[in-house]
Amino acid sequence: MRKVLLILILLKGSPLFSQYYLRGEVRDVLNQPIQGAKILLSSKGEFPFYSGSSGAFGIPTSLKVDTICFFADGFETLKTAVETSHYKVFTLQPASFKASITPVQLLSFTKDMVTNRPHYPATMGESYSITVENEFVETSHFPQTGYSVNVDRACYSNIRRFLNEKSKPPVDAVRLEEMLNYFNFSSGTKVEPNETFAATSLLTSCPWNKANQLLYVYLQAKKINLDHTPPSNLVFLIDVSGSMDLPNRLPLMKSAFKLLVENLRSKDTVSIVTYGGNVAIILQPTSGDNKQKIIEAIESMKPAGTTPGESAIRVAYKLAKNTFIKNGNNRIIIATDGDFNVGQTSEKELEELISQQKNLGINLTCLGVGMGNYKDSKLEALAKNGNGNFAYLDNEREAEKVLVEEFAQTLFTVASDVHLSVNFNPDVVKKYRLIGFDNKLDAIENINSEMKGGEVGSGHRLLSVFEITPTNKFQNPYNLMPDSINVAQLTLKYKQPQKKEEINKVINAPYNFKPLAQSDSIYRFASAVVMFGSLIKNSDFTKETDWDDVYNLAFSATNPNNGLQVEFLELVEKAKKIYGKKKKKKRPQSP
Repeated sequence: MRKVLLILILLKGSPLFSQYYLRGEVRDVLNQPIQGAKILLSSKGEFPFYSGSSGAFGIPTSLKVDTICFFADGFETLKTAVETSHYKVFTLQPASFKASITPVQLLSFTKDMVTNRPHYPATMGESYSITVENEFVETSHFPQTGYSVNVDRACYSNIRRFLNEKSKPPVDAVRLEEMLNYFNFSSGTKVEPNETFAATSLLTSCPWNKANQLLYVYLQAKKINLDHTPPSNLVFLIDVSGSMDLPNRLPLMKSAFKLLVENLRSKDTVSIVTYGGNVAIILQPTSGDNKQKIIEAIESMKPAGTTPGESAIRVAYKLAKNTFIKNGNNRIIIATDGDFNVGQTSEKELEELISQQKNLGINLTCLGVGMGNYKDSKLEALAKNGNGNFAYLDNEREAEKVLVEEFAQTLFTVASDVHLSVNFNPDVVKKYRLIGFDNKLDAIENINSEMKGGEVGSGHRLLSVFEITPTNKFQNPYNLMPDSINVAQLTLKYKQPQKKEEINKVINAPYNFKPLAQSDSIYRFASAVVMFGSLIKNSDFTKETDWDDVYNLAFSATNPNNGLQVEFLELVEKAKKIYGKKKKKKRPQSP
């Protein structure tokens, strides 16, 4: 009997013994429900709850009066006392921003184009930027387009995480250019001495629409000899808040940073800033040859407290500025689930904060982790506005890939503000669409938006693709065509580190058609990756294909010794089971 009483006393205050059940709704000023709003109740500590699709929520509590706090992107934070026995509707006010000094960034741009603007619902607990898929463009009206070249590849490992958990990835989590980037395809193209890039192109058949063709553009960046790279000034900015207290968060980050430390040299400098409840500098600037001291600092980190991301970012930039190395590699590496809840927390506020710092010559690398409250949209915004790159670590193997195998690509920049301008030949191309590089909805709607190039690291390879509808005389690609005919003319624009002038490199894309079945394996595998991502994205452009088509095409191109390609086949099979057998839908052939 005493044991039973003791257990009852210990359990008192738990959900089983809650006296009240707080129920309510979260709405905006137009009385529309807000889905996925993060809710913190004081009696529950840092454990978050989220509003459902109708804005409703229910939370058990033992208190008659509690304090509740709401967080949602685009809205002011609301904190208030609440009687837990009463049903209540909470109204969030739209966030008030100061006039932005930084234009909203586009990933791709076609002058005077108007695009449809579909809207997808938010994902419970996680946030993704709402994007608009690029549509076909009439070449006679808009022959020129362009897109920002970057080395981000977070999308693929994040999608892998969902599929391995036997769940469907959110539609807006799919960024096709990042999925192609992930595989770092090699075509054997070599960069000439004194050049920064080599480029080539291929025109091939389209596996999901027989009337169309695919134009692949391949870029290879020069590879830096690590023995000759400048010294690095690195600031590790690590989230140690309560939300990081899971095996796939802070422990994974510890493993990742310890792997990175093994590559440091004596001329490199490392500092460590943590934030969880408060912001602390746990390692003052330390030489890279003092690896044990750095590792001990990493091992000392323990998760607790709130997430004051804004203050931590300011401290990290100040520290990086104080230890700035002229003509060196100055970089902050932020590791977090992105779930900021103290200070400036919205994407626009964080974009503004980072934009104010980027002219200091300090780049930003973002490493995302976690699930359930992972804020992909915030980390993507930080990386793109901080002249940096972005990766998602779902396991230790991915951490090794990003920070060891692709160490130079991740940390050493060979070109910045890189973008490609494409001028299509209207005699050859009737219309075209850029696959991937989809813009955020708010960027399209903002009249001040502009396209800014990305950052490319040492040895990086970029494969991008257009789907084109050829003009009538080029409908039969097997006709012999003069070598002088170009599908398009490309202009690669970029800046080199420590130099201000822009370099323009003009590249012709010849009409060198080759059927996909006869093309190099990288183009066949890349086409399968595009189909895979498009099916997850529920794209209107791949209605005639299914998971078996993806698997068969990928299988024909897979190198059995390439672990990433073999894993891709496994993911396709998992996706087929999760999504079920897909019925093909006929779509009208392009006129």
